[in-house]
Amino acid sequence: MSGFDERKRGQEGKFAHDQEMEFKVMVRRNKLLGIWVAELLGKTGADADAYAKEVVISDMEEKGDEDVFRKVRGDIDAANVEMSDHRIRRQMEELLSVAREQISAGN
Repeated sequence: MSGFDERKRGQEGKFAHDQEMEFKVMVRRNKLLGIWVAELLGKTGADADAYAKEVVISDMEEKGDEDVFRKVRGDIDAANVEMSDHRIRRQMEELLSVAREQISAGN
């Protein structure tokens, strides 16, 4: 195998690993977001865990964060909880950082 082929295979492997890690980070962020919103909605225990799973699943609708945002925004509105779009998006960003740290640490 030539040096070029070895480098190519190495780069493909790194790309696949990076994509897998990013997927794990997003799933973790969405779970953390779901737990945060569940608390706002007054859910605890198994209900909060089930809601967090709903938030994770909502991210499968389309690429990007808008599907997740729409899910939690709609649920917050339905529960008549006062929360700005900015606050939700800021929380999503903060939890993304937390999720990256947790996944990097192997948690």
